[in-house]
Amino acid sequence: MLSEVESHRENGFYNTAVNRMYYACYYAATAKLISMGIEVKSHDGVRLNLGKHVVMAWHLSPDLGRFYSRLFSKRSTGDYDDFINHTLETVDELLPQARQFIDTLISQLEEWLQGRE
Repeated sequence: MLSEVESHRENGFYNTAVNRMYYACYYAATAKLISMGIEVKSHDGVRLNLGKHVVMAWHLSPDLGRFYSRLFSKRSTGDYDDFINHTLETVDELLPQARQFIDTLISQLEEWLQGRE
């Protein structure tokens, strides 16, 4: 999904770029929680459990935990609030953090999978 962000960014679809960025992070967060035996059924549940079980256990830095909450909010406002238009600057600010968030969780998931072999 992060590969879609560049296309939306280049074409000026900044709300959609933020949406795709959020969903890429959401799926990584959901996978991390599932690897810990935690299944949730809502976006807010993923956000809350990520903080409670992943950040508090130091599997993810507090800065990245706050980033996820911020991205959650940005995606919600871009998708549901009238007259909210994210900017190129917003996308460019969030994208490196999204990559770091996903890379961190993917690395942990790969280690978890190797430990199960």
